Amino acid sequence: MASVLSMESPPFHPRGTNGGNAAELGVVNNPYSNNRSRTNSPTFSHTSGEAYSNSVKSYSFPSPTGETLEIRNVWEENVEEEMAIIRDLIETHPYVAMDTEFPGVVARPVSETYSPDFHYKSLKCNVDLLKIIQLGLTFADENGNFAKGCPCWQFNFKFNLSDDMFAQDSIDLLVTSGISFEDHASRGIDPLHFGELLMVSGLVLDDRVRWVSFHSGYDYAYLLKVLTTQELPKDEKSFFELLKIYFPTIYDIKFMTSLCDGHFGGLQRLADDLGCPRIGPEHQAGSDSLLTMVTYFALAKARFSNANGEIDDSKYKNELYGYGTNHTVRKGPMSVVHSNSTGALSSMNNDAASVH
Repeated sequence: MASVLSMESPPFHPRGTNGGNAAELGVVNNPYSNNRSRTNSPTFSHTSGEAYSNSVKSYSFPSPTGETLEIRNVWEENVEEEMAIIRDLIETHPYVAMDTEFPGVVARPVSETYSPDFHYKSLKCNVDLLKIIQLGLTFADENGNFAKGCPCWQFNFKFNLSDDMFAQDSIDLLVTSGISFEDHASRGIDPLHFGELLMVSGLVLDDRVRWVSFHSGYDYAYLLKVLTTQELPKDEKSFFELLKIYFPTIYDIKFMTSLCDGHFGGLQRLADDLGCPRIGPEHQAGSDSLLTMVTYFALAKARFSNANGEIDDSKYKNELYGYGTNHTVRKGPMSVVHSNSTGALSSMNNDAASVH
């Protein structure tokens, strides 16, 4: 039987707002580590309970190495100016860590029998229905060094709580984390405009650019939707073919951990295990992309280096955790689980991405 769309779980509102450790991972000489335990993870952001509003121009934070790092907010009025800067930056800093915020999961496919691409169908029906809220991009060189000054941009897209569909729990978490939906409604970036700029940015369609992410099927799906202005492909094979065109080289940290003993859980737990501190406000895409970048290099250098000390990406290059034909793909039906990886991401997998 062909799959149909079900919206019985989780609850959503189409209108309005009602209502492992370092030793196990083989980590050595990590300059970002300050030897804190997972329960007291290092952070260079704000005091617990406070939230930075993304309506401000930028945030500046001291890094563990003593530098001041900026997370710059991008809106419709300055998106062309900031993308021009990025076009130059990508030449010297070709590693791009990416994270998105979006309005959760509102639907799931239902079929009489389980289909092998059930998880892709779940991803497709949600991404086709929903809109991206925020994109964080962080830039580093081949040694993992951040771009000087401002290595991180946080793109804020047009999103209106009165008109656009969302899952309430995801929106609640984003509001608590400092996302200003008033600004998203009034000055958010038009995804069509951003897609045009991204196409000529040098970030896509180039295998020299390394895209780094964590459990990122949904993240790439939203970017493909922005780039193509179309619904996602009908089947998973076509999705990967399209992904390979726009993003020829991708690294999914969650897939990397599946090749290592001693780690289970989300990005934040892995970062804690590796001694990688968070810089900036949690549950916003900019800070999460910064954490993704430093975590990738810490893990890659610790567990995927060759005899010459160079990172060997052959075991994890162009694999997505939970999708495709690799060993992480579940072979049986799953229940829907609400788990936020970056504030707004909920996955259909039991081991949905989580930074908690």
